[in-house]
Amino acid sequence: MKYKLNLVGKNFTEITFLEEISNELLNKKTSILNLIQSSFSEEIKDIRTGFKTICIQWANDPSNGELKRVLKNHHPSNHPIHHNTWQIPVCYDPQLAPDLESFARLKNISNSEVIRLHTSSEYKLHFFGFLPGFMYLSGLDPKLFCPRKKVPDLSIPKGSVSIGGNQTGIYPSSSPGGWHVIGRSPISFFEAKSEDPVWAKPGDSIRFKAISKEELEELNSG
Repeated sequence: MKYKLNLVGKNFTEITFLEEISNELLNKKTSILNLIQSSFSEEIKDIRTGFKTICIQWANDPSNGELKRVLKNHHPSNHPIHHNTWQIPVCYDPQLAPDLESFARLKNISNSEVIRLHTSSEYKLHFFGFLPGFMYLSGLDPKLFCPRKKVPDLSIPKGSVSIGGNQTGIYPSSSPGGWHVIGRSPISFFEAKSEDPVWAKPGDSIRFKAISKEELEELNSG
C-alpha cells in the first residue's frame, strides 16, 4: 500500500493514497479509517475522506509519529470489510425526471435504455460530501458518462437522482446543481436530528430499483 502523509495547516494530517480509484482501494481506505478511529478516538476532533484521501483534524498537536507506526503495522488486505447492500427506489417518470429525455438524446439512446443501464449497475459508496448526506458513488456504466451542464440549475429538488461526469448521485436536499436529473427517490438520505443522520456507510453497495409514479406517491404518503 502506497501513500503520502502530510501536515495540512495547523492540527491537520492528510493521508493521500497513491493508487487508482477502485473497490480494492475503497476496502483498504475503509479498513484504515476504522483503524484510525479506534486507535485515536480521544485525539481526533474530526475526520473526513475523499476518493483517495483521509484528512484528520486533531484535537491538539498532530500524532503523526504514532500514526505512522500504527499504519506500518496494519495490513488492510487481511481485514475484510463488512458492508451492506441497499436498494434505492427511483421513479424515472419524465414529470419527475426533467433531464431524462434530453440526456437520452445526448447519449443517442432511448429513455428506457438510460433506465436499464442505470439500474443494472451496482455502485460503491466512497464518501459523503458537497451536501450533508450526498453520496459519492463509483460504478456508473461508461455508456452513461456525460459532462455536467454548462449552465447549472438554480434549484434541484430533494431526492433527485442525477448524473454528472462519470458519477451518479442523489440530492439529499434541494440545492443548485449542474447534474442531469433522470429520476426521483422518495426516501430520505439525511436526517439532521437523528443520532445517525445517514443510514449508509462508506464501503456499502447501492442499487437502484425503478418504481412507478404511483408507487413513489404511495411511499411518500406512508
